[in-house]
Amino acid sequence: MNKYEYQIGGSLKVEAPSYVERQADFELYNSLLQGEFCYVFSSRQMGKSSLRLRTRHRLEQAGFSCASIDMTRIGSANITPSQWYKGIVVDLLRGFNLFEKVNLKTWWWEREDLPALQRLSQFVEDILLVQIKSEKIFIFVDEIDSVLGLNFPVVDFFALIRSCYNQRAENPEYNRLTWALFGVATPSDLIADRNSTPFNIGKSIDLHGFLLSEVQPLAAGLEGKVANPMAVLKEILAWTDGQPFLTQKLCEIVVQERNSGRKDVEEHRSLEADDRYKLDDHLPIINYHLISFYYQFPSLILEKLVQTHILENWEANDEPEHLKTIRDRLLTDEQRAGGLLGMYQQILQGIQVCSNDGEEQIELLLSGLVTKQQGQLIVKNRIYHQVFNQAWVEKQLAKLRPYSQTLNAWVASEYRDYSRLLRGQALLEALAWSQGKSLSDLDYHFLAASQEFDRREVETWLEAERAKEVKARLVQEQKAARFQRLFFLGAFSWVLLIALGLGMGTLFEYGKNCSVRFKQLFHYR
Repeated sequence: MNKYEYQIGGSLKVEAPSYVERQADFELYNSLLQGEFCYVFSSRQMGKSSLRLRTRHRLEQAGFSCASIDMTRIGSANITPSQWYKGIVVDLLRGFNLFEKVNLKTWWWEREDLPALQRLSQFVEDILLVQIKSEKIFIFVDEIDSVLGLNFPVVDFFALIRSCYNQRAENPEYNRLTWALFGVATPSDLIADRNSTPFNIGKSIDLHGFLLSEVQPLAAGLEGKVANPMAVLKEILAWTDGQPFLTQKLCEIVVQERNSGRKDVEEHRSLEADDRYKLDDHLPIINYHLISFYYQFPSLILEKLVQTHILENWEANDEPEHLKTIRDRLLTDEQRAGGLLGMYQQILQGIQVCSNDGEEQIELLLSGLVTKQQGQLIVKNRIYHQVFNQAWVEKQLAKLRPYSQTLNAWVASEYRDYSRLLRGQALLEALAWSQGKSLSDLDYHFLAASQEFDRREVETWLEAERAKEVKARLVQEQKAARFQRLFFLGAFSWVLLIALGLGMGTLFEYGKNCSVRFKQLFHYR
C-alpha cells in the first residue's frame, strides 16, 4: 500500500493521491478541447499550478502537444525586452522538444533587425505551426502576474495572444493553437493602456474552494486515523471554506496529532507492569483517550487543533507561509493599504459591501481574504476572520493613519463629538498625508467632516473678529464724539469766560466813564 501524504503548498504531482478534482478541472479541460482561450485568475495558493499540471497531463495523454511558460523563470529584474521575448521562445522550444530542429541562435540573429515581438510572432507562425504536427497545440502561461513588475510594457505580448485568436478567421492553422493563462491578476491588468484594445477574449475559469462532495480523495488519508473521515472533513471545511492550502494543512495536522496519540499508548503498553504507569497516573494516556473521545465529536478537537496550530501565535506557526502572504498583499503598498483595510473593516463589521469590480474590491479578492456571495463581499473563512480580526485591522490602521486616535474617538461618539475632528495645522498635515493615497470611506468622511468643522470655526472666528472690530470702531467713535463734545464745551467755556471778562471790563470802563461824567456834571453845577 502506497503511503498517503498530504501536501501543504507547492504544485501537486499528477499522481498525488491528495489532488482534489473540482468543477474547474472539467471546465478548463473541455473548454481547451473546444479551442477556447482560457484564463484562471485567482488568489495565491488556490491550486492554479496543480490544475495546470493536471490539465496538461490529460491533454498530453489524449495525444496533443503542450508546453508551459513560467514567467518567474524568465525573470523581471534588469532584463531587456529582447531578452524577455527570447526567453519565451526558449521555453517554447524546450516545451515542444524543438531544439534539435531549430538553431535558435542563428534563427534569432537572422531577424535581428525586427522588433522582439515580431520575432516571437514569426516563431509561432513559421516554427510552431509548421514543425508541430499534432492536431491541437496548447501553450500554458503560469505566474502571469509577474510581468506586471517588468520595467517595460508588455501590452504587446497580450495583444499577440489576442491576435492568435483573431488570426483564426484568416489562417485556419491558428485553430490548432490555444493559450491558457494562470496567475493572480485580472484581464484589465494585462492590457491597462486605455488606448489599446482590452484583453477581452477567452473564457474565465472560476477556481472555488473544495466542496464536501469533492473531497473524497482527502478522506483516504484519514482512514484508520479517525472514526469518521468525512465528518472530520466536514468540520475542516467549516473552518477553511475549502481553501486548498489550509484544508491540506489541517488534514496533515489531524494525522500528526492522531499518530502522536498512538505513540503515547504504545509506550504505555510497554510499561504496564510498572505501577507508576497505570492509566490514572499517566497523563499522556489520558490525553490519548481524550483525543479518541474528541474524534467522535470532530468540532471539539478541530477547534482545539486550529487554535493551537494555526491561530495562536499565527505568524510563527505560518509555515509554509500563507497567512503572511495575505498580510503582505494588504499592507505592502502603503498608498492603497488604507483603502483596502477600510473596506475590509466594513465587511468585518457586517456592513454590506456590494460587489462592483472596483479596483480595491478586486485587490481584496485577489488577496484571497474575501469572496463573493450573492453579490456581496464576505470574509472567505473562519480562520481568516479570526486572524485578520477587528483588533488586527485597527492596529494596522493605527500604524498608517496619523489621526487614528482622534478618528476612533469620533466614531465612538457616534460622530457627535466635534472636538475630536481635526483643525488647523493638524488638518493640513492630514490632508497632505492623504494625497495620492486610496483611503476608506470612513477616512474620507472624517476628513470631510474635519474640513467642514474647520471651515465653520474659521468663519465663526472671522465673524467674531469682525464684531470685535466693529465694537472697537464704535468705542473709538464714541471716544472721538466725547472728545469733540468736551472740546466744544471747553472752547465754549473759554469763549464765555473771555466774553464775560470782556463784558466785565467794558462794564467797568462804562461805570468808570459814568462816574467821571457824573463828577463833571456835578462840578459844573
